[in-house]
Amino acid sequence: MTTQDFQGSAGPEAADGTGAGAVGDAVAEAAPLGAAVAGVALAGGSSYPVAPGYRVNVRQGAGTNTALVRQLPIGARVQIRCQMRGQWVVGPYGTSNLWDNIGPGEYVSDTYVHTGSSGMVAPSCMD
Repeated sequence: MTTQDFQGSAGPEAADGTGAGAVGDAVAEAAPLGAAVAGVALAGGSSYPVAPGYRVNVRQGAGTNTALVRQLPIGARVQIRCQMRGQWVVGPYGTSNLWDNIGPGEYVSDTYVHTGSSGMVAPSCMD
C-alpha cells in the first residue's frame, strides 16, 4: 500500500501543538471536526484535496514541533509549491516524512493531502 492509499480515520486528533502526529504517537497531525478553522487553498494552478473529514494543521516548518500557523477547513484543497523531507507522520494516506509547502512559511504533512503519489509531485524546497 502506498502512502496515498486512503486508510480511513486516524483516530483521535490533536490541534494543541504538542507534536502529535509523529510515528508511534496515537494521534495524527490534524484537528478534530469541531476545532477552529482558518485558511483556504491558494488561487490558480493544480490543487490537491485534503483528506475528507480533517481540519489539517498548517505548520511553520516540516515537523509537528514547529509553530502552528493555522488550520485548513474540512474539504480544503491546497496547491503544493514545493516539498521537503522532515518529521515522519502517520496520516490517512499512510506514513511519510514528506511535507508540502502551501505558502510562505506554511507546511502540511503529505500524509493528509491526496496527491495520487507516494513520492514528490512538486520540486524540492530550497532551504
